[in-house]
Amino acid sequence: MAQIRQLAAIMFTDIVGYTALMGEDEKKAFNLLRRNRELQKPLVSQFNGKWIKELGDGVLTSFQTVTDAVACAMKIQQECFSLPDLQLRIGIHLGEVVFEDDDVFGDGVNIASRLQALAPVGGIYISESVFRNIDNQKNMETEFVKEEILKNVKHPVKIYQVKKHDLYTMLSYGTGIAQKKDPIKKPVEKSIAVLPFVNMSNDPEQEYFSDGISEEIINSLVQLPDLRVVGRTSAFSFKGKNDDLRSIGQKLGVANLLEGSVRKAGNRIRITAQLIEVSNGFHLWSQKFDRELIDIFDVQDEISKAIVDQLMAELTRLENPAVSKTPGRNVEAYNLFLKGRFYWSKRNADGFKKSISFYEEAINIEPEYAAAYAAMSDSYSLICAYHNLSPEDSILKAREIAQKAVAINKSLAEGYEAIGHVELLYDWNWEKARQYYAQAIKLNPAYATALQRNALLSALFDKYEEAMEGIMMAVHHEPLSLIINTDVAIIYFIQRNYTEAIKKCLTVFEIDPAFGVALFICGLSYEQLGQFDQAISYLQKAWEVSHNYIGLGALIHAMGKSGKKEEAMDLLKELKHASSITYVSPYTFACAYLGLGDLTIALELLEEAVNTHSVWLVHLHMKSDPRIDPLRSEKRFKHLLAKMGLH
Repeated sequence: MAQIRQLAAIMFTDIVGYTALMGEDEKKAFNLLRRNRELQKPLVSQFNGKWIKELGDGVLTSFQTVTDAVACAMKIQQECFSLPDLQLRIGIHLGEVVFEDDDVFGDGVNIASRLQALAPVGGIYISESVFRNIDNQKNMETEFVKEEILKNVKHPVKIYQVKKHDLYTMLSYGTGIAQKKDPIKKPVEKSIAVLPFVNMSNDPEQEYFSDGISEEIINSLVQLPDLRVVGRTSAFSFKGKNDDLRSIGQKLGVANLLEGSVRKAGNRIRITAQLIEVSNGFHLWSQKFDRELIDIFDVQDEISKAIVDQLMAELTRLENPAVSKTPGRNVEAYNLFLKGRFYWSKRNADGFKKSISFYEEAINIEPEYAAAYAAMSDSYSLICAYHNLSPEDSILKAREIAQKAVAINKSLAEGYEAIGHVELLYDWNWEKARQYYAQAIKLNPAYATALQRNALLSALFDKYEEAMEGIMMAVHHEPLSLIINTDVAIIYFIQRNYTEAIKKCLTVFEIDPAFGVALFICGLSYEQLGQFDQAISYLQKAWEVSHNYIGLGALIHAMGKSGKKEEAMDLLKELKHASSITYVSPYTFACAYLGLGDLTIALELLEEAVNTHSVWLVHLHMKSDPRIDPLRSEKRFKHLLAKMGLH
């Protein structure tokens, strides 16, 4: 066949982590390769492309137009979000290439391959020639990344990234009912996000301290009226990244950003802080603080006051806006508290255990440290949900500790929320839980966790409009919080609107494809739609990333319902073995046995779960968990609901 030289858009895709998977599980790797082929081939054809060849786990295709190539790449990545194990990088270049014998050669192929290798997971990198051809396409937004010298390419290549279409809009607005709430339409003038301060100390272990500085400033600014302050979780999602500040501001929906750094050496600290206007990148204010460590609380107050002087007076229309001074505390206890918060934020069982240890040390030094008590209560509540301690050994402690926090400081929102959480999880005292959440929200209207949990409580009692309004207000304050956005999906799940639940989970995967709770809810939703292969895939991934036994119980249920009884029984043996070593909720076992069709044992286990106050009875909203449906007509089951106050 003769050579044909022509201009073409070359697309190169590659499976992330395939080589490592091949070494671990050859069968699973080949199955992933097959799924990748089945996904891409029809889409390449749909967008008028030519399937040229596969190179290991890579795929080389060509298109006559750049628009078709980019549209195909966007569709491929969109489809991948529904496949938890399949993650791709994509590179596209427009250039002159040579076609010969159903193959293609030239710099165009090489550049597309190099761009693919540089692209982020789930991302699409394009060259400048591609960018110029789609710059006027409204549904193909791009941003410049960098200029790079690529291997075996003579001249530097300007690299652009195709933005994930409408990602942050979906996270902020949600879908269905959530769209009506419009929590963030555009960056508002009276708004600010405090980015995590960079640890400039020689010791990486000091990272907890720089994180703590940022969080304390957030806590100070949130007290100001008429000012929207983005919460810690969303602001800290940009930690360690080099995103453009204007892009960060747009994603968070704020007009102003505060960034800075902390250098700690011995008893001396140097803190730098800059206030930036997002729209133009201008520095409104910057300052450097050199202090003794003993003055750290004064420095926090000074930074907050400086920001107020520069910006907030105008925005809040107050003549003399004031930020409450940080209460005087022991510096050593404060350091320990920050370490506790650092490990708590890791959101895993080991992190919760370490956080409790540091909070206890802080309280030993400063017995009246209310914030440490409230934080420790939250760690005890969460560690129970992660199947590390029984409710008796964790939730009862959480209640006692939270009550101590409120006794010390009656204006501490976190303390009231922590008590409300115990009333919800353990006591099933729904009205008291709502009262405590309401008090926490009254003290701090921007407290996203209280808004979030109060919304879930509303959903439990079929108040869906109220629930969605509350959860979207939580999203308003924490637009990029993975757990809060996943809770939007949970509310849809409670309504048995499984399609919308899946859609919402998919938006969360665009931020973190390995977020365990979203994988879990997505798997449960697919199961209820009868799509068992998808359900098992998501639930298996949820179990692998979280090692929370509630996920293993759900996987057993899905396998049992799909007819894979032998595999389900093998996993049940694993679950039983785990229960001989650590706490596993009877609710988890009940779900497993329901999937295997043993309703009698499942009912006995649910009775045990109620008698021992398993937190998962409420966290999964027993009233709306469709896996329990086979038991709903049983008198013994109705008696259990009555004991929980769920009629």
